Amino acid sequence: MANPKSLLTLTSLFSLFLLTLSSKITLPLSPFPNHPSSDPLQALSFHASASISRAHHIKNSRKPNSSLTQVPLFPHSYGDYSVSLNFGTPPQTSSFIMDTGSSLVWFPCTKRYICSRCQFPNINPAKIPTFKPKLSSSSKIVGCQNPKCGWIFGPEVKSKCPNCNNPSHQNCSQACPTYIIQYGSGTTAGILLSETLDFPKKIVPDFLVGCSFVSIRQPAGIAGFGRGPQSLPAQMGLTKFSYCLVSHRFDDTPQSSDLVLYSSSSGSSSSSEEEPTIAESQRNKTKLQSLRSTPFQKNPGPPNSAFREYYYIMLRKVIVGNKNVKIPYKFLVPGADSSGGTIVDSGSTFTFMEKPVFEPVAKEFEAQMANYTRAKDLENKTGLRPCFDISKEKKVDFPELVFQFKGGAKMELPSKNYFSMVSSSGVVCLTIVTDGLVGPGGNGGPAIILGNYQQQNFHVEYDLQHEKFGFRKQSCK
Repeated sequence: MANPKSLLTLTSLFSLFLLTLSSKITLPLSPFPNHPSSDPLQALSFHASASISRAHHIKNSRKPNSSLTQVPLFPHSYGDYSVSLNFGTPPQTSSFIMDTGSSLVWFPCTKRYICSRCQFPNINPAKIPTFKPKLSSSSKIVGCQNPKCGWIFGPEVKSKCPNCNNPSHQNCSQACPTYIIQYGSGTTAGILLSETLDFPKKIVPDFLVGCSFVSIRQPAGIAGFGRGPQSLPAQMGLTKFSYCLVSHRFDDTPQSSDLVLYSSSSGSSSSSEEEPTIAESQRNKTKLQSLRSTPFQKNPGPPNSAFREYYYIMLRKVIVGNKNVKIPYKFLVPGADSSGGTIVDSGSTFTFMEKPVFEPVAKEFEAQMANYTRAKDLENKTGLRPCFDISKEKKVDFPELVFQFKGGAKMELPSKNYFSMVSSSGVVCLTIVTDGLVGPGGNGGPAIILGNYQQQNFHVEYDLQHEKFGFRKQSCK
């Protein structure tokens, strides 16, 4: 979620053109590679901490004063999934983390890009690929008078542009203020460009994109798929987008799945019951489940509220081993103060639950798995709980975890989507996180954040035209 502020300015670049149409775009989607350790214990601890930090960011977000396209989506040990996009004329390829919890699309930009605290495996901060505006004939800086500047800074943006406040300055050329965006994992800052987004069969001119000069712990760009006007779905006029997240066991490998973008010219492709692509069919040896769906909920807060960017859905029940967990209703529904409710976030790794939601869920697992030995030493090390030592067990019966949404749609999770092996010692931990800082009396925001770990090997669909969230179990490999 963006928190833009004024900081820097830059000089001008150039101009733009071009437009063609297609019906479908598919991109490869894969996990992003920058986890600080290959050790399973440290990896789970890192993901747990990062997921909680992400939840803090989402819950404390503040605002300032067609066609079908298919691309690969890659999984990474950083806990996120990345996609490659082409911007500029001629096109330059950049890697982006696909994030449904924010809206701005931005890339590392210029030869002077600086990334602090980006010493991750396989990443040299001094050699991060960057977009070069000077090499693109379609790059130009977005000015204060451009309505798209207001997408980021709100309707009062001109108050941040002193040279444009004078009524006599009708042709003010002052650049839109520098943005600063804070994520759960880091921060980035830069200026806004108007650029050409280039797909093999579709070109999108005049696309608003961030040109970041400096970042903290953000070695790749972010492709915002949230509900803001600056998001990729909004700027492309998509009616729907879908993805199938390959398992995190393929982190940092060439294995990828498909991110599919649909626009209005696809005609019937906006239907939630569309048949899977040939690639999807080949990956599935068993008959696919029918798509289950639940409506998107009205987002809380006023029109300029930060929470308007999120995809809210109505979680009715959490079921553990066929037993309904008793969860206070006020945490399941967004309140007038913007607290409560459930969102879907591809940028979070583990699902987050506020403590009053998490505690009864965790206790139900503890009760139903009381015959297994608790591994409290690893609970303290990873920040995850409950953890169980199953090293001497020949067979383990995990209670089934089911999320039931408004309309009756049930997301029945495979055990590997909510229990993960911590180490070779044979300990498994529940991969749902919480903390003691977020809850009643906190800063509001969603009480439950459905992360990508729980979405592995599900076909997930965001039907923007019909305001529905759909899913079905599906092997994404």
